[in-house]
Amino acid sequence: MHIIRKHLLFYGEVQGVGFRFTARSLAHQYGVTGWVKNLYDGSVEMEAEGTPRDIDALIDGLGKSRWIYIERIEEQEIPVQGGYDFTY
Repeated sequence: MHIIRKHLLFYGEVQGVGFRFTARSLAHQYGVTGWVKNLYDGSVEMEAEGTPRDIDALIDGLGKSRWIYIERIEEQEIPVQGGYDFTY
């Protein structure tokens, strides 16, 4: 099983719409570890570690949320760190 870690920045209507809660729920569903937090500029920062397929499913699930509107995503693959949970 190939594990990767991505650093992601989400822009759009991503704060005050349950983004972090939804991200954590989806991460648990797909077995993705990492963290998510709001930034002062209105964007949301996330690191997600898991299989490429599971990370893509998490991102896809966020995009399908009723209240979240993702305008754009900046992503970069970073070194795997290992982890056991997804926090916010």
